Amino acid sequence: MRMMMAYLKDARGATAVEYGLIAALISVALIGSFTQFDNAFYNQYTLIANTMDVDP
Repeated sequence: MRMMMAYLKDARGATAVEYGLIAALISVALIGSFTQFDNAFYNQYTLIANTMDVDP
């Protein structure tokens, strides 16, 4: 029983989980921003191509 209580009080793995969650949130934010940048870049490219009468 003492080993079970010691195992439940052990918090060493919690830090790794927290860092994993932070990394996941940062990844989601980066993917979202890259998607927005990609859309803006494509729209700008299309505008330039249409202005120059070039097929994209």
